[in-house]
Amino acid sequence: MNRSLNRAGLSAAAGALGFSLFLLGVTAFVPAASAAETVAASPASGKRFASVWRIRGDVVASGSGGAERPLRQGDAVFVGERVHAASTAEAVLKTEDAGIVAVRPGSDFVAESFAAEGKNTDNFTVRILNGSLRIITGWIGKLNRGGHQVVTPQATIGIRGTDHEPYVLSAEMARATSNKPGTYDKVNRGGTTLDANGNKLDIDSGRVGFAPTVFKQRALMTLLLPVLLDKVPNFYVPGEFDAELDKYSQTADEESQRELEQKRKAAEACVPADIAKKWLGQLDGAIVRGDAPAVMALFAPDVAVRATVRDKEGVMTTLELGREELAQSTIAAVKGLTNYKQRRISTDAKPAEPGSCDRIAVKSVVIEQGRQAGKPYRFESVEDYLLESRAGDWLAVKAETTQR
Repeated sequence: MNRSLNRAGLSAAAGALGFSLFLLGVTAFVPAASAAETVAASPASGKRFASVWRIRGDVVASGSGGAERPLRQGDAVFVGERVHAASTAEAVLKTEDAGIVAVRPGSDFVAESFAAEGKNTDNFTVRILNGSLRIITGWIGKLNRGGHQVVTPQATIGIRGTDHEPYVLSAEMARATSNKPGTYDKVNRGGTTLDANGNKLDIDSGRVGFAPTVFKQRALMTLLLPVLLDKVPNFYVPGEFDAELDKYSQTADEESQRELEQKRKAAEACVPADIAKKWLGQLDGAIVRGDAPAVMALFAPDVAVRATVRDKEGVMTTLELGREELAQSTIAAVKGLTNYKQRRISTDAKPAEPGSCDRIAVKSVVIEQGRQAGKPYRFESVEDYLLESRAGDWLAVKAETTQR
């Protein structure tokens, strides 16, 4: 049963239970509306492909249900989500293959597919609905160039080890800037291939290619061919973070190669049981020390948290919370925790996806006891974690506990 609990209800549930359920968000300091909003705004499913590196203004991501969540620095962005930047906003996303997707003001795009496992089958497809992106390719562009594509209403853009800026210019923007509507691609480094209706155009560094929007059937096919422009159109304007991106672009190939090698080494050395044992040891140790910051350091900024608890009447209630509520709970819980002891009866761990060691699914049965705010407690629960390797650290992106 999912319940929206008021402050008093949360407090009562928290007072009846031990620290594990405090840790997973059962706290009197969390308004029920805040928890509900967090769940509604989170993607129901999808694979992470990037995280927010830099951001200015209002940039939102929305899933198939249409619910929007505002993006903040450090947030994950998932395959299938539509990302929209307001007219005065922009963001820089760092992809899981050490590439860059910079979202320009007023732009909309969707990452339709993404796989970055360090294999020749890695792929990345981006569909631009409107506006512009600056894309600096990561290791996918080296392992599988044909699998790295940008799709627009007029064309498909392939890459050749690239820093480029595809732009979908709407009819309205075309009139405002005295340009033709269609797909443009400005290459800063490397090269791209613009394919419009089977007609291909190679674009080298420093050049801009263009494929027009087709409004009606044309008699002459030559009018539909993609062409190279003599100069950079006036609507190409550097973003606020372009100075940083220019520097990153200079070493992007080396950086992506370094991260690819790290990923492959990690995959070779992957022993899920050892990873789970170490992570749980860090969690348990931080709880015993009452070190709230150390606890929170083990959870990703976009962690999804769920706790299923039994109230005094024996009714099971499920609470779903975000990291902010988890942090408030943890700080409150460790302040009132004394005589804490716990024993893990069993722990199982396995890769979340066959053949990949990016994510580890962990299930552990634990018995805990102690005093919370002076009241004794003892209970048994099942904890489920989804651990993800991020920048060399294992962080929980999902955490769930169920009272037995």
